Amino acid sequence: MLIHCFIVMLQWLEFGDFLGIILADEPVLPFDYISYAEQLQAHRDAVSKFLEGKVSVDPLSVAIQEFSLVAKEVADEAKKLKEQAYSKYDVAVAAKRRELNDRMMLAERGFLDSEGIKGKEWFKHLVYGPAAEPESKLGFFPGIADAIATNSSDGSIKHEIWRVTRAIQRASKALKGGFT
Repeated sequence: MLIHCFIVMLQWLEFGDFLGIILADEPVLPFDYISYAEQLQAHRDAVSKFLEGKVSVDPLSVAIQEFSLVAKEVADEAKKLKEQAYSKYDVAVAAKRRELNDRMMLAERGFLDSEGIKGKEWFKHLVYGPAAEPESKLGFFPGIADAIATNSSDGSIKHEIWRVTRAIQRASKALKGGFT
């Protein structure tokens, strides 16, 4: 068993090294926030279906729609900067690339919440994480999934929806270059 764990650890280290080498050569980080937005919309639809209209997911819908618009703007900006990627001596282009990369990294942090998921405070990501119930059909929005699975009050479910909504808003703000 110990040898197996060691081999798995080495495989992850090799993967991390490989990923580091790939990212080091990329002038613009290869984050695809458009597909992320599409996944968020699909997740919102699934949550809405589970709730059967008992609790509104409108705040979540508005936040995801805004995130989608910002994601498209960022994708366009990234495309332009990738085309200019190899003008090494253009300091202005290099600064724009750096600023975009920083915004994309901060956007991912926007999905984190310092309080974590109720009952699993060490899990900070509000979009992806383990649900309390292993049989849960929702492998996303873990706080919302847990509130639904434990038959929490509508108020608790709304609270979790708003937590995720604020996380998506923080990510949108970071992608725009605003303060989070």
